[in-house]
Amino acid sequence: MPADSQTTKKVSFTAMDQGTRSEYDLVFAHEASNSQQIADRALGWLEQMEGESPYRISRLEHALQTATRAELDGADQETIVCALLHDIGDVLGPANHSQIAAALLRPYVSEQNYWVVAHHGLFQGYYWFHHYDRDRNARDRFRDNPYYQACVDFCERWDQCSFDPDFPSKPLSHFEPMVRALFAREPREFV
Repeated sequence: MPADSQTTKKVSFTAMDQGTRSEYDLVFAHEASNSQQIADRALGWLEQMEGESPYRISRLEHALQTATRAELDGADQETIVCALLHDIGDVLGPANHSQIAAALLRPYVSEQNYWVVAHHGLFQGYYWFHHYDRDRNARDRFRDNPYYQACVDFCERWDQCSFDPDFPSKPLSHFEPMVRALFAREPREFV
């Protein structure tokens, strides 16, 4: 038997409709422990973004530049962490990276920051869609959304301009306490 099955208490059910309250208490305690590792995982995923890329900088450097620009622009810490982690989904699912990053952040951030991260990929299209005969103004279908302008600003001021090999970004260690503080918050539930 693997060592973890000897040390970790197990539920007796094999279908969820058979579980008891005490068994679900065990499951939720395990999930709470697992949740305490989210900051470590997010920082690890950022580190995986170091290395070769077709850009003149690594994807990690892009994240650091975006967060540094947000901080220099006076953004609050939650928004700075969102700027740092906005492309974290590239590690797990490049085709829908915005939604993956937003899903990770959603229990810990404001509705505005969640919406901006979830939609930044489409809004970034303003800068490149026209090269592929796509509508660069596709973002305008959200023009009536209260967070539309925040997403436009996020992309214009911090994201689209953060591919500069000469930009003096702050190191990941500078942002680590902010990441840890964000994920130490009590998460909101979305069912």
